[in-house]
Amino acid sequence: MTVWDDLVGQDRVQEQLGAAAGDADALVTAQSVGEPVPPGSRMTHAWLFTGPPGSGRATAARAFAAALQCTSPDRALGGAPGCGFCDGCHTALIGTHADVEVIRTDLLSIGVKETRELVRRAQLSPAVGRWQVIVMEDADRLTEGAGNVLLKAVEEPAPRTVWLLCAPSLEDVLPTIRSRCRHLTLRTPPVAAVADVLVRRDGIDPERAASAARATQGHIGRARRLATDERARARRAAVLKLPLRVHDVGGCLKAAQELIDTAADDAKQVAEEVDVKETDDLKAALGAVAGGRMPRGTAGAMKELEDRQKRRRTRTQRDSLDLALSELTGFYRDVLALQLGSGTALANTDVRDSLDRIAESSTPERTLRRIEAVFACRRALDRNVAPLLAVESMAVALRAG
Repeated sequence: MTVWDDLVGQDRVQEQLGAAAGDADALVTAQSVGEPVPPGSRMTHAWLFTGPPGSGRATAARAFAAALQCTSPDRALGGAPGCGFCDGCHTALIGTHADVEVIRTDLLSIGVKETRELVRRAQLSPAVGRWQVIVMEDADRLTEGAGNVLLKAVEEPAPRTVWLLCAPSLEDVLPTIRSRCRHLTLRTPPVAAVADVLVRRDGIDPERAASAARATQGHIGRARRLATDERARARRAAVLKLPLRVHDVGGCLKAAQELIDTAADDAKQVAEEVDVKETDDLKAALGAVAGGRMPRGTAGAMKELEDRQKRRRTRTQRDSLDLALSELTGFYRDVLALQLGSGTALANTDVRDSLDRIAESSTPERTLRRIEAVFACRRALDRNVAPLLAVESMAVALRAG
């Protein structure tokens, strides 16, 4: 296997990154022996990976980081960097390489404090590898202040530092930052390719893998979760029943409340898995005495952890709601395909009876208004409207059509 094996359906991007990794290897080799830098290098110090959710932006960035750190002896014989087996590739992929920093957040934003620490690290020379690589998986979550801090590092990079930024679209990144990055656009992987990787890499039953890939329309992460997590399948089934439950105002309000409760349960589950351990670890680090009493001067650290955990619960609830809205959009997209007789492959074939029922009882115009209602709910959540209010408004709009 190579470092590119997990990059599904992105042949063009893989080719570009492979070529850049080869040029980067030649550049470092030339510098190490005092030779001039080869002309026309396709390597640069800052990259921006964009693409829809599930396209594999972070996967591409991590694979590129591994290829940049490849130490395979085959390179000297003309082999391409990124073998997947050498110590450089392996440690970069599993997240233990000393010179590869992967930044992801489970909060709503990345602030100035964290970004300043990254910029400070970016000025250091590689400790053991060939490059100092910083992968920021959620560059779209940088606050404006954090973006301005990052801009300075991207404008004046250290000689052997590479920034790999990931975001859903160019518009999610400050114009001043994206103008200084080489841009790569990833596409949604084909459903068949996603199903194949679930079978080949995760050992999932082919029929279940195909169903999960089709239901998630090529989103690899969601497809894997849907295929392996019974709870995720039950939650999806509940969401797809919502269009049949909004026949009156009472049904709308009840369905909205249940959707919010499900998202809250997801956040609670994450909190139960993570928060208690984080709190216990911090207390131990701060020297908590018997009975749980904390030493003087540690209240601020505990309060900071509590605030972080609260923000993470909010992010988890938002992500759960966003997933539910994506599934509703896919449902009405299938309804519209049936109404127009387009022959487009349906994503939600497991609820074909519900699709047929909604398609026969409404019109394409009403379906389009319902899709717009889902989009309006997502925009409201982005503007920090109270989740229950936004979902109730959407449910009533779905009833009206």
